Amino acid sequence: MNFIKNNLANAITLGNLFSGCVGAIHLILGDYQTTAICIILSLILDFFDGFVARALKANSNLGTQLDSLADMVSFGVIPGLAMFTMLEPFGNEILGLHLPFEIKYFGLLITLFSCLRLAIFNLDEDQKYYFKGLNTPSNTILIFGSFFAHKKLGSFSFLFENEIYLMILTVISSWLLISPIKMIAMKFKSMKLQDNYPKLALLIGAILILIIFKTVGISLVILYYIFISLLFQKQLK
Repeated sequence: MNFIKNNLANAITLGNLFSGCVGAIHLILGDYQTTAICIILSLILDFFDGFVARALKANSNLGTQLDSLADMVSFGVIPGLAMFTMLEPFGNEILGLHLPFEIKYFGLLITLFSCLRLAIFNLDEDQKYYFKGLNTPSNTILIFGSFFAHKKLGSFSFLFENEIYLMILTVISSWLLISPIKMIAMKFKSMKLQDNYPKLALLIGAILILIIFKTVGISLVILYYIFISLLFQKQLK
């Protein structure tokens, strides 16, 4: 029983990794629906591995490292591959100039900065009740959510028809991952209402956005998340 108790959370984390691997494969194959399902499953498993570890008092250094390694695939490789796919149609041309390399590889900058962000997070002891910079799951939702809405509904066409906009989005996304901006984390320091105004504002706003905009609202929720986090900077500590 102790073996199961000590390793259940790690097994859930490995489920997150497996889901991320499957999602990445189907993204390469052009099966974006399956990738979306895999990302959702990875998000759920990423939440529950920490929840189970705390509930069973089975937190460990192994679990911490395993969690980041799994997230690197599910929320590091996948958004990088998504941006790689978005930039692929533009070949090696930018603003009419022919480059000696294809600009799709620029999209992998997101994967590199996701790795850097996860390493920083593992070493930073301050990020208990807030995140410093945009967390990798949220960044994945922002990038892949926009991509998925465009593929399914034709939304954000202004973005996907312009390689400069996509490259700017890549740079902004990469910077947000390692930025010093404090971001709301759904961890409760206390149950006092005044201590949880940022979380309540985020939750209510996110629900309304998803109800109103549906699929398009998936990436808009992350923009709202960034906005609300900026609004409540002084209360995040």
